[in-house]
Amino acid sequence: MAAMAVTGADVEAAAQLLAGKAVVTPLITNAALDAAVGARVLLKPEVLQRTGSFKFRGAYNRLGRLTAEERSRGVVAWSSGNHAQGVAEAARLVGTRATIVMPADAPAIKVAGTRALGAAIVFYDRLTEDREAIGRDLCARTGAVLVPSYDDVHIIAGQGTVGLEIGRQAAALGLTVDACLVNCSGGGLATGTALGLKQTFPQASVHTAEPEGFDDMARSLTAGERLANAPGAKSSCDALLAPIPGTITFPLAQALLGPGLGVTEAEVRAAMRFAAANLKLVVEPGGAAALAALLAGKVETAGRTIAVVLSGGNVDPVFYAEVLAEAA
Repeated sequence: MAAMAVTGADVEAAAQLLAGKAVVTPLITNAALDAAVGARVLLKPEVLQRTGSFKFRGAYNRLGRLTAEERSRGVVAWSSGNHAQGVAEAARLVGTRATIVMPADAPAIKVAGTRALGAAIVFYDRLTEDREAIGRDLCARTGAVLVPSYDDVHIIAGQGTVGLEIGRQAAALGLTVDACLVNCSGGGLATGTALGLKQTFPQASVHTAEPEGFDDMARSLTAGERLANAPGAKSSCDALLAPIPGTITFPLAQALLGPGLGVTEAEVRAAMRFAAANLKLVVEPGGAAALAALLAGKVETAGRTIAVVLSGGNVDPVFYAEVLAEAA
């Protein structure tokens, strides 16, 4: 097999750089959840991470490696909100300027959070414009450094610290992780988490969770080639709407991941309500897909220990209230 673009050693190095910067989020259990699914479930609440999602990990691992000359030029990223806030916060910490290309329909809470951290925002229409083209043009005109949302070795390694922590925390509890469910957009978190987790539990299976209409990683893994999502699909999971698996992440996914899982809009909303009622955690739609897959029985649970990443909690308050008000 060809050498992987990112290795466990890269994840270990990221953990060292992130020490004292990223929150080592806890690994928590919940009796009601265990009873509901018939498994020992270990939840990794990245909703408690700096900026409210796992994205700070990868962003800081990338920006923390900029040279002084690169910092003087600033950075550009594209994001619907979580990577935006992660990059904005990392830029603030390392002393550089951040410009974020965001969809005009991004949740207001994510736009406000990005602005509050000092980043400049360039809006685009996600149906008619290409965010990557806009971002690359900005870099070409200003000399800024591009910080991709997932297809970057340092971003992937930073996200991998989620899995590294899961493995070490589970081992400290005397538990063996049999499977791990991870929300997936472009695949940076899923492949990074697999790399990190397999440092402690090499036999653990790692599965992506994606919303209906945006299951490109699952379909690509089945087909053995990168497949794009059909245009026009819509989902409340704004954090999980990448159009196609990354060129770096997909080979990693083929080497590291098990079959992908798909969830419906109703299953995502039910998972958000479950998290609020039983876990006392605010989880955004894209952060709840993995929990939705577990609750909906998309993976074998009997007698197993399953880790679930709750990847983000930056949800629009009005939308969140609507979800909570829906009948179970």
